[in-house]
Amino acid sequence: MEDSRLIRLLKAIMLLGIALILLGIYLHNFSEAIAQLGVTGIIISALCVAIGMALSLPTKMYLTFVLVRREERARQSQDKPRDAL
Repeated sequence: MEDSRLIRLLKAIMLLGIALILLGIYLHNFSEAIAQLGVTGIIISALCVAIGMALSLPTKMYLTFVLVRREERARQSQDKPRDAL
């Protein structure tokens, strides 16, 4: 998979994770239906936050590595013509 497609995919997964975190916070703080469920509602909102964190945090780290690697390649390609001079 090429870098641009991989970066788009990772950004989409990261946004999905952030959306799940926000959904879990909303469910926990503002949803009456979740409050009526009691412990089950707390578990549902906690699962949304946990899955969201599992999706977003490692994706950010890998995305950073991909972007640094791409920047390093670009820097090396710029340095090659200077070495020839």
